Amino acid sequence: MELESVKRYLEKGGEDDDKNRSTMEEMPTKFFERFIMQGLRVDLSEPGRVICSMKVPPRLLNAGNFMHGGATATLVDLVGSAAIFTVGAPSVGVSVEINVSYLDAAFGGEEIEIEAKVLRVGKAVAVVSVELRKKDTGKIVAQGRHTKYLAISSKM
Repeated sequence: MELESVKRYLEKGGEDDDKNRSTMEEMPTKFFERFIMQGLRVDLSEPGRVICSMKVPPRLLNAGNFMHGGATATLVDLVGSAAIFTVGAPSVGVSVEINVSYLDAAFGGEEIEIEAKVLRVGKAVAVVSVELRKKDTGKIVAQGRHTKYLAISSKM
């Protein structure tokens, strides 16, 4: 692909024309989180641990017809952040580091389970581990680790 083609591809969001441009610009704020999490169910919430499940929807599939890696990473971020709240953290802060190991594919319509466990919450940093599994077999789809900086409140 030539450089100009790559530029056009990225600037148009992978589309060959501008038919979706006006729609995308009119999306509400926080649209991305709702786009990823719509259909997510919380199955368990206890101090330091959250388990959710969802059926992989068509909107989260990549060209190979399985869940897009970016959607997986976003679930690591969002469900992991929710687990931080369960231990009484005043905020979930901002991401410092996130990594995801992709181990298997989750296909459209397949039921997945997302389990987040808090590994540490200190004064300034929180670390969570998140695992995505196929609900029917328990086979691991992805494992992630997320480190967040927690805003320290001023003492002034």
